[in-house]
Amino acid sequence: MRKWSAIERDLRNARGPLLAGVDEVGRGPLAGPVVACAVVMPADARAIRGVDDSKTLTAPERDTLARRILERAQAVSIGAASVREIDRLNIYHASVLAIRRAITRLAVAPDHVVIDGLVIRTLGIEHTAVVGGDARCHSIACASIIAKVTRDRLMQALARRYPHYHWDTNVGYGTRAHQAGLAEHGLTAHHRRSFGPVSQLSFALADKFPVLAAAANDVMDVVQQQ
Repeated sequence: MRKWSAIERDLRNARGPLLAGVDEVGRGPLAGPVVACAVVMPADARAIRGVDDSKTLTAPERDTLARRILERAQAVSIGAASVREIDRLNIYHASVLAIRRAITRLAVAPDHVVIDGLVIRTLGIEHTAVVGGDARCHSIACASIIAKVTRDRLMQALARRYPHYHWDTNVGYGTRAHQAGLAEHGLTAHHRRSFGPVSQLSFALADKFPVLAAAANDVMDVVQQQ
């Protein structure tokens, strides 16, 4: 079992037992939203065996662990920023928006928040930032797993509508298969036009491919606005 750092224990002793771990996924893909998760785990509970940074786990492992986390957690919430928000704000500020939404949607008010990465000065919520937190803090690792599973499932659902881009396997990242789909079929409403490879393709193929219209109930466009 992974040996976790004492950061969470020390924060609970100093701030209170309700500690929310937060992480986000989806900064790098060419398509789809950025998704954040906030998780409050019981202070007196043992760490869930197998929990680790979501990037080190297989999809079946993440699915199994996500169910265990949801069973054990005191509170779990998801926040997302849509492709439109990513293109309007830029990916960094859209990620901050997703994180803020996840924290404020928790069913319990946390005593403190611990976030993977660097301090977010524009978050507006007091927090402790831990570089490599998804490998050092159990609650952040739990959040990373839930965020990853949630985003992957959203992209897999969209893949059924847009099969040419193979989002069921690449979940929006710029793989060879995804780029081949772009070259042959053009852009969808779920591609991030502010991202270099997509913006270049959009310019190059503007006369050749119309942008596919998004259905009104597409998952990516129903994120609540704040």
